[in-house]
Amino acid sequence: MGISVTARLARAEDLDVLVHLYRRLEAEMVAIHPMWPRADGLEEPVERSLLARIDDSVSRLYLGEVDGYPLGFIYGRSETLLAHEGNTRIAAIRLVFVEEEARGVGVGEIMRDTLMDDFRGLGHELFDAHVLPGHRLAKNFFEAGGFSARSIVMHHSDRPDGGRRIGATFRSTR
Repeated sequence: MGISVTARLARAEDLDVLVHLYRRLEAEMVAIHPMWPRADGLEEPVERSLLARIDDSVSRLYLGEVDGYPLGFIYGRSETLLAHEGNTRIAAIRLVFVEEEARGVGVGEIMRDTLMDDFRGLGHELFDAHVLPGHRLAKNFFEAGGFSARSIVMHHSDRPDGGRRIGATFRSTR
């Protein structure tokens, strides 16, 4: 008997699971680059940011499940290209995470493909995926789905700690 790998739209009642998965993603990304939670992650409080994306008409937030158990999530949103492109929309995959034990069984692929099909249904023909330099696993994952690099963001910090501590702290109100 095989396993069932599915993706479904996240709901408000999934918030605890989404926060857990997001914090796992955050820990993984910080190990690659300390600026990630300050520039590429979600605004704190994360709970509010996730709920806003669930309710946002231009965003899609999916949970990836194995046999009904959530082991990953993907977040994408519709963005507008520059004005001279006539309000052409591009679907940007901003975040994707799959628990390590579920990697390699198709969770990421079903989430990516479901998200892209959802945006295709809204008329999107262009797709971006945001990947940190040096994150070979994510790069390979998206390349396997037909993506190729079109931009790399370079970063420099004059701070002695390389930008690891910007000074802002946050305490959850939850």
